[in-house]
Amino acid sequence: MQWKRFYSGLAVIAICAGTAINSFGQTGGRIQGKVTLAENDTVVHNVIVTVVQLKRSVSTDENGDYQFEQMPIGTYTLLAHTEGFPDATQRVTVIAGGSVAADFQLRFSAIKEQVTVTATGSEQSVFEAFQSVTVLDNLRLVEEAHPSIGEVLDKEPGIAKRSFGPGAARPVIRGFDGDRVLILQDGVRTGSLSSQSGDHGEPIDVLSLERLEVVKGPATLLYGSNAIGGVVNAVTGHDYAHKGVRGYLTTTGGTTSDQAGVSGGLELGVGNFMIWGNGSGQRTGDYDTPLGPVPNSKTRSAGGLGGFGYYADKGFFSASYGYDNRRYGVPFAATFEGGEVEGTNVGALQDGNKGEGQIDLAMRRHDLRFNGGFRNLGAFVDAFRLSLSYSDYQHRELEGDVTGTTFNNQQFIYRGVFDQRKSGRLTGSFGFSGFTRDYEVIGAEALSPPVEQNTFAIFSLQEVDFERVRFQLGGRVERNKYTPLGLPERTFTGFSGAAGMRVGLWRDGAFVANYTRSYRAPALEELYNNGPHIGNLTFEIGNPNLKRERSDGLDLSLRHASKRVRAEANFYYYSLRDFVFLAPTGEIEDGLIEAEYQQANSRFLGTEINLDVSLNDHFVVNLGVDAVDAQLKETGTPLPRIPPLRGRLGFDFRYRNISLRPEAILVKDQEQLFSTETRTAGYAVFNVLGSYVIPRTHYAHVFSVNAFNLGDRLYRNHLSFIKDLAPEIGRGVRFSYTVRLF
Repeated sequence: MQWKRFYSGLAVIAICAGTAINSFGQTGGRIQGKVTLAENDTVVHNVIVTVVQLKRSVSTDENGDYQFEQMPIGTYTLLAHTEGFPDATQRVTVIAGGSVAADFQLRFSAIKEQVTVTATGSEQSVFEAFQSVTVLDNLRLVEEAHPSIGEVLDKEPGIAKRSFGPGAARPVIRGFDGDRVLILQDGVRTGSLSSQSGDHGEPIDVLSLERLEVVKGPATLLYGSNAIGGVVNAVTGHDYAHKGVRGYLTTTGGTTSDQAGVSGGLELGVGNFMIWGNGSGQRTGDYDTPLGPVPNSKTRSAGGLGGFGYYADKGFFSASYGYDNRRYGVPFAATFEGGEVEGTNVGALQDGNKGEGQIDLAMRRHDLRFNGGFRNLGAFVDAFRLSLSYSDYQHRELEGDVTGTTFNNQQFIYRGVFDQRKSGRLTGSFGFSGFTRDYEVIGAEALSPPVEQNTFAIFSLQEVDFERVRFQLGGRVERNKYTPLGLPERTFTGFSGAAGMRVGLWRDGAFVANYTRSYRAPALEELYNNGPHIGNLTFEIGNPNLKRERSDGLDLSLRHASKRVRAEANFYYYSLRDFVFLAPTGEIEDGLIEAEYQQANSRFLGTEINLDVSLNDHFVVNLGVDAVDAQLKETGTPLPRIPPLRGRLGFDFRYRNISLRPEAILVKDQEQLFSTETRTAGYAVFNVLGSYVIPRTHYAHVFSVNAFNLGDRLYRNHLSFIKDLAPEIGRGVRFSYTVRLF
């Protein structure tokens, strides 16, 4: 039956990939323009301008000018990108033999265009994407300079953080967590183990990123069954050749946790060659709360990335090596391990969680990558991109300086994508991907035997553009095989498919509807774990007989994007059959709640609404609300660690290059509880962010400040494993300075 499904899915994908039609030859037109800084009209060179639909790119010259010749007639989206500034886009229409002027002004604006590569694998504006996407550029990442990506994304619509302290915070997307949310770096798996346990972090340094993208909702077509809930992609850049030097230097420091960090990088382009390198380090101490400091909540991280590449008109390749090393405390882990939890606040347990009983997690990752391919071939396959990655990940759980358990995870990942030449109204891509994984745990918390995992998939994504109406259709067949030492192997094969429609309702408005049918193979830990797991506060009993998980989802989105108003209202409903979850048995084992991995039908229902209105050139109002409700269908039991209803009210005051942004985050109490949870009270938190930018011809200074929890409010995160012991951070302020060369 599995092979029947495999061949059936293969046939669907072959139909999707082979439906191209030939267009009639037509006289081309021209697009030309100039790129300047909005603040002082200074021209900007080495800006990459891309025709999104055709995947054609040029760079601006020393006068800030660019030009495209022999453009087919039609309507296109132009994207202007340079590091250190928000991207800019605009729509243009090319007529036969005509010339279109499209000038760009780059600005640090309150309402700005966002660009994503994660939604389809190619650059496009968030407004035009079929899926709902959130993007944080490097300016925002510096303002939110936390030690983990979960902390950075926590306030974004539809995203919350699961945590066991600041070092291990991980994003939760629309209520989905763990193996259902995939973390990527430059479109490739990071090789970490953060999905398995609440105390496992991600080896990603936010200070060195160009941007952080989040695709909300199923992204299984391009990225596999682990993306059934969404994808987070950390983008480092280094995708285009340019002349001269680009770089940055960022420093940050903050109170409440004694935060300090520095990050710097350079990128040198000579002809079609480019070489780059960056390094960073960050530390925080035990953070303060209104009840006092949370013991052993410190973090330390350091790392770097270096590489080189060649980028010509017809071909390109790049190679890089990255290293990440970090150590962070796991608050109260020793207390849970000893079964000594008697208090319900920090003060009651501070004295018992100091000294030799502390548990830290020391993590390191080596990452080797190669990217190469061809483009502008002028054939049915116009481009091909191949990515190869080898990741060697290890973390040790330390009791004092003694290693209790060592986790090793080695992955070789490959991915190839063929881009089709635009043919009439049809564009698309198809490809293959897979990885091999060797997983081994040694020591006291070796919950599973050594396991080898092999995955292979083929996929296709096609789009038909009638300008006002666009359709998207895709499919993926994926096979996962687990080979554990001393246990029967398991193989899962499944098909994921999607169909979407985007309709332009008015000049700046659109309605988007997506139906997805997704498949997820059970995770390694769900099949084979057996023993006490402090990171999830349970004594876990795996189930090697689990079936594959299947999801039917509907996403609806109404959007408006203009110079003065940006609005988006999303609604989603996901029905999951054979949903895998930890079901308590009612027994206590080793001081922990005993729970078995079981399956039942579930559903997720929710909404996200965001509205940014520019009342004039100096004042913007920001409003937002998001909510999700998730439960088991048969019993109506709420699922664990589901984010409560949340609202946001903010303002952006701008005068010249100064921005001041007060905001209020309002969160309702969470009373929809799983059997092992306790109620979490609602709260309101007030923050003020500010920045001052000094732009120059080839560089810019950026000063920023983030004053958080100004009322020193005592509040708790419902998704924290230690929320009853450790409140969230108290009143504090974070300062940062960045200089960017471009």
